[in-house]
Amino acid sequence: MQDKEEERSLVNVENKLKKDGFTQDFNVVDGRLQTIGQDSEKSYAASEVTIVDFYRFEGESNPDDMSILYALEANDGIRGTISSAYGTYADTDTLEFLNEVESLGKNLDKKHK
Repeated sequence: MQDKEEERSLVNVENKLKKDGFTQDFNVVDGRLQTIGQDSEKSYAASEVTIVDFYRFEGESNPDDMSILYALEANDGIRGTISSAYGTYADTDTLEFLNEVESLGKNLDKKHK
């Protein structure tokens, strides 16, 4: 997780993750993780995904600005990120999918560090 002062902004963490090979953007559609912006979109079940790391961010002036960024790796080697608000404004589809990944014991495989 974030442990350095310079990694505390969402943009800085995203840039670091891109340098580490997490170049794909994901979203959750119909209970599956789906690539964004590819010529041929791919989708993955929770059993095909590992949470490599995650980062929480809190708005300095507004607690409603809380978000979480996940670094994910699919079973075919595709690595990327997905973000969601948490708390009141959380994307329930995304959080349900990631909770399912965690319940399968496929969370926090920190090989990228």
